[in-house]
Amino acid sequence: IQAVWISYGVVMRYVFNNPDGTVTEATALLLLPVAFLGLTYALKEDAYPKVTLMLDRLPDHVSNVLIRLNFLVMSLIGIFFATAATKAMIKSISSGASSEILLWPRLYFWIPVMLSLIVFSMYAILKFIRPNSREKK
Repeated sequence: IQAVWISYGVVMRYVFNNPDGTVTEATALLLLPVAFLGLTYALKEDAYPKVTLMLDRLPDHVSNVLIRLNFLVMSLIGIFFATAATKAMIKSISSGASSEILLWPRLYFWIPVMLSLIVFSMYAILKFIRPNSREKK
């Protein structure tokens, strides 16, 4: 959706010389939930970027502790941001604030952000509880 919307904005701006003023803000508002859903999928598939140079040289029990510590840090960061997004969503409901350009209620932004952060946090917690073990079988 973002790629199509941004492409539309580029065509409107440079081909038709009639820029769409909503493209930049709308795609920026979509960026955070899309990023965290993508990160959740990367965690699920064990496809997120990681440097294993040191982990490969450590004994398996030590590397397993470091892997769990990494998932604990991810979980804590996710929980912190999910809590902040939930508070922001609740405040946007009570204030009725809208975005500056689109004039959409901020609630429409905070709901997907909150949900994506909650899903990320839950998956990071699951990975902390049951990480992929590096022990040889």
